[in-house]
Amino acid sequence: MPPAAARPSVVVVLTDQQRWDTTGAHGNPAGVTPEFDRLAREGTLAEQAVTPNPVCAPARAALQTGRYPTATGVFRNGLPLGAELPTLAGTFAEAGYVTGYIGKWHLAGEENPDGPVPPGRRGGYGRWLASDRLEFTSDAYRTVVYDEQGEPVRLPGYRSDALVDAAIRFVADHHERPFLLFLSLLEPHHQNATDDYPAPAGYRERYQGRWLPPDLAALSPGSDQGGAHRHLGGYLGQIKRVDEGVGRLRDALRSLGIEDDTVFAWTADHGSHFRTRNAEYKRSAHEASVRVPFALTGPGFRGGGLVRHPVSTVDLMPTLLDAAGLKAPEGVQGRSLLPLVGGGTDPERPYSVFVQISEDVIGRAVRTDRWKYVVTAPPGADPWRQPDADRYRETELYDLAADPYELENLAGLTSHRRVADGLRDALAAWLREVEGAEPVIEAAPPRTLDQRSPDSFPHGTVPWEGVRFGHA
Repeated sequence: MPPAAARPSVVVVLTDQQRWDTTGAHGNPAGVTPEFDRLAREGTLAEQAVTPNPVCAPARAALQTGRYPTATGVFRNGLPLGAELPTLAGTFAEAGYVTGYIGKWHLAGEENPDGPVPPGRRGGYGRWLASDRLEFTSDAYRTVVYDEQGEPVRLPGYRSDALVDAAIRFVADHHERPFLLFLSLLEPHHQNATDDYPAPAGYRERYQGRWLPPDLAALSPGSDQGGAHRHLGGYLGQIKRVDEGVGRLRDALRSLGIEDDTVFAWTADHGSHFRTRNAEYKRSAHEASVRVPFALTGPGFRGGGLVRHPVSTVDLMPTLLDAAGLKAPEGVQGRSLLPLVGGGTDPERPYSVFVQISEDVIGRAVRTDRWKYVVTAPPGADPWRQPDADRYRETELYDLAADPYELENLAGLTSHRRVADGLRDALAAWLREVEGAEPVIEAAPPRTLDQRSPDSFPHGTVPWEGVRFGHA
């Protein structure tokens, strides 16, 4: 282990419900993320980053532990993160780091969910200025969080600005020794009570009508809510203000002379499909729900370019520990991304990533750089009480190369049976490794479509040629 003075500080910015394609680095034309794009350009961009679960608490538990939700016990919202689990903050603290958490936590469980988080449920963080469910203790211009003593603190300003200001105060107060700061913002999550996206004054108007991704353009008119057209201006306006705040935070690091010695990461817990795939915003395996922005810069990541291999944000914890020269605790299931930086390879890394889906359905998915394969438990399973199932059925298959916004479900097509079989084997390997389970996976009922015959693929190929589906 390197001496404390030689180790980098670490800052993580976590947004809530931010789609991957809101960033310029992923081709968004609205121009809302110049700071994220600079971070990705100067550092390392995980081009195909996927959450381990498209629900707040399970995704956050994975970020703090490097374990999949079923391994943390937090497979749905409302379940506490167990104090016995080794965590990101606990591991850094043992190495002599000052650790701080600011913003939304959502891992304290249902006991007094809108009050202060007890010290034993703070994931090992020493400095604390947070609310478990920030969406219920704040609105756009009234931000209430709790300090280390459990006392409420009202922070002035627009909500993301107020939390960024607190983050700047933290780095100013602790920059003389290595620190870990986790800044967890609510934006661009909707305000639950009003089902709205309260951007700062003028920001909604700036982006209304500027951009609509193909999935929302195709699906929103037929949805019950029609929410994407109505809300996207506010959603993008929130992201723009967050991006500006991140720029101010990075300016603070620069002014303190520690920018070059700080690992800086930005990702999201999950995305949003704006109620086009089910009755709410996420809890599906579609790209809009599971794919997230993920970029890092600083020591080990500066000039790292694109990581094209699909990765999971369960990899964040071991990646940050590796960058600091620290060993990941026993039981961590994610893998460090450092071997992939700068065009490197990791022979032990699976070719696919694994997703667990909970609350609305008990589902599982694998995603390769081309394919998405999804299975769900049959009717009668209880997704609120059951973390897993002993039987699943294929429900979705998408060719992301031909259909990146997943508008045509190929599950059950006889032309793609061989693809589905390979992906089923990859999923079975993940289930054995992560969950220690070997459930029955039933094939989707067969069907045919003339336009999906193998002859329709270019150059005389069939869709499974040259594809690697699962583990190395």
